[in-house]
Amino acid sequence: MKRSAFDPHRVDVAALAADHAHRAGSLALAELPRLRADEPPGFELESPPIEWCVDGEARPVTGGEPQIRLRLQAHGSVWRECQRCLQPVAIALDIDRPLRFVRGEDAAAALDADNDEEDVLELKPRIDLVELIEDELLMALPIVPRHESCPQPLPQPADHATQAEEEATVAPHPFAALAALKGRGDD
Repeated sequence: MKRSAFDPHRVDVAALAADHAHRAGSLALAELPRLRADEPPGFELESPPIEWCVDGEARPVTGGEPQIRLRLQAHGSVWRECQRCLQPVAIALDIDRPLRFVRGEDAAAALDADNDEEDVLELKPRIDLVELIEDELLMALPIVPRHESCPQPLPQPADHATQAEEEATVAPHPFAALAALKGRGDD
């Protein structure tokens, strides 16, 4: 019997894990609209495709159903605006995420809250692997994108002491007029 072509938008996770299957591919940034949404405006450099792979595993459990697991890996880069110099900066993304799938949303939430080593998700008949990859890449983005060392020198603020001295020589002290009046009354 001929197997159907692998569709990353409709993945049977349980079957992938039971077969201990390995799948790999690449995604153009155009296929990941949420990841592409924060590209710098008017910036036309093309990002290389995001390379990904997923490995399924069904771990036997004594007296119960096997644990369904996936290992998701993806790497690539995206363009963002540096928050220091406001110039485009390439952000490298590299994820290696173990995922465990369980039956029921409540069970997934309870196990995920107690588990720092892997994400626990609800097992559904089909998942959109592309959407899952995009979610993981979005979470891997830095909160504040920036260059390690900006390519252009940053404008430096004026020295506060020098600025205060300049203001003092330009404008008279606000109580100078009162001091002059007080001095006249002593005569």
